[in-house]
Amino acid sequence: MTTNRPADRPARAAGLPVGVIGGGLGGLAAACTLAARGHGVILFEKNPWLGGKAAVLEQKGFRFDMGPTILTLPRVLERIFAEAGQDMHQVLDLRRLDPQWRCFFDDGSRLDLHENVQRMASNIAAFAPGSQRGFGDFMQLAEKLHEVSEKFFFWRSVEDIGDTLDLKKNFDLTTLRDVLSLRIGATVAGTIRRRVRDGRVAQMLDHFVQYVGSSPYNSPAVLCGIAHMQTNGGVWYPMGGTRAVPQALQTLAGELGVDLRPRTGIRRILSDHGRVSGVETDTGETIRLAAVVSNMDSIRTYRELVGGTPAATFGRRWKSEPACSGVVLYLGLDRTYEQLAHHDFVFSADPKEEFDWIYRKGEPAPDPTCYIAAPARTDPSVAPPGGDAIYVLVHTPYLRPHHDWRRMLPEYRRVIFDKLGRCAGMRDLEKHIVFEAALTPADIHERYQVLDGAIYGLASHGRFFGAFKPGNRSRDLKGLYLAGGAAHPGPGMPMVLMSGWIAADSLDNDLTTAPQPTDQVTA
Repeated sequence: MTTNRPADRPARAAGLPVGVIGGGLGGLAAACTLAARGHGVILFEKNPWLGGKAAVLEQKGFRFDMGPTILTLPRVLERIFAEAGQDMHQVLDLRRLDPQWRCFFDDGSRLDLHENVQRMASNIAAFAPGSQRGFGDFMQLAEKLHEVSEKFFFWRSVEDIGDTLDLKKNFDLTTLRDVLSLRIGATVAGTIRRRVRDGRVAQMLDHFVQYVGSSPYNSPAVLCGIAHMQTNGGVWYPMGGTRAVPQALQTLAGELGVDLRPRTGIRRILSDHGRVSGVETDTGETIRLAAVVSNMDSIRTYRELVGGTPAATFGRRWKSEPACSGVVLYLGLDRTYEQLAHHDFVFSADPKEEFDWIYRKGEPAPDPTCYIAAPARTDPSVAPPGGDAIYVLVHTPYLRPHHDWRRMLPEYRRVIFDKLGRCAGMRDLEKHIVFEAALTPADIHERYQVLDGAIYGLASHGRFFGAFKPGNRSRDLKGLYLAGGAAHPGPGMPMVLMSGWIAADSLDNDLTTAPQPTDQVTA
């Protein structure tokens, strides 16, 4: 595969390189975009692998995606490859999945979520008579909210309402209609339940907001737009697993000349007169840089790497709590369960009670919703013949000081297995396990340098401003840019990839209009 850097983006080798801290999806997206635009780029990653949570586990003939398993909005990835003049589809084999999810409810009923809205409405009419019209109304609203998000929130650095709307310059009737359509003050759960009478259908729609690891009872209604993003753009599986995405980006980064440095942690970000000047590695090496993109959690970036006045001013603005964490079970089986689709949700009996346990009480829910990824239905290479490689995720609270997951995991594993047996027909699951591994919130906290084990960065809670995250261009330290699930536009594979592109685009625009240092890198 050859590199075809666009001719209107000349190399900028004369100046200092830019640094990217963290080789997750956001960091790789930023590094590729910056390198494609001619910047020298050094990417630092403390782990021996690149890809962050999009890691892989291979044991006894089974292969598991360890982190994200659902890819939506592939056009975001297409745009990153297009920066280098390349066609993403030449390196990734994406398979569109329909049904997108299979839902198992506590009463024993099942419902498949299909991408075609008309087909889905017909299925709901048969499943829950009277709810199909409300579903159609909800999807129309979701489409409008998606359009407004594209117009005001995506593909730019946004931290608050002032970054999205200039009411003095641009206020007109169209803008007023867009603002009113945001349903400011309404929640996701309230918006759904005003339209959909059947509790099971409402629970299925609630779970679009689980991409951001937050409660639908506390999240702003604008996040209902995720439903249209998924049904319109599709749910995709990269053959080889979602791990294929960071592998493709790592290859692209290498071809573009990015200096990839795994096993290199960063101790602190250096600054001079209020501007980033470089980094100090965990071995004490000082490396001078023109600017830095941090793909580390935004809160921990300021607390642990920046410090001082910038960290204090950032902390006064951002007091948001972490999103949820989770327990992940990786189960290699010597049989398959034919009732499973590629993606499945095994729902709790009472969603409000479940979310109350996780987000208000801060304890694991006694009756949790279990997400199952069973990719052998699409990619038989993940398991030996006749076997299955299933990934089970149950959302839990972020880490509290008293949580000891070495003690808690065995008991909660039993809760999960009981739920799968009772509601998904997997009663003999335990006796068919050939291989088993797990990640707990404590593991996630240490492995991925996230805040209190939160999988999805900061919670999207707040009826009015819950959708906002720290902006990609730092307001507190010039030359610092943020990418990842704890930065705008938030968590989930496409949003994290977009955050990397936005951080890179903001940095590139800033360095293009400002003089660049020309000092050499310290070896």
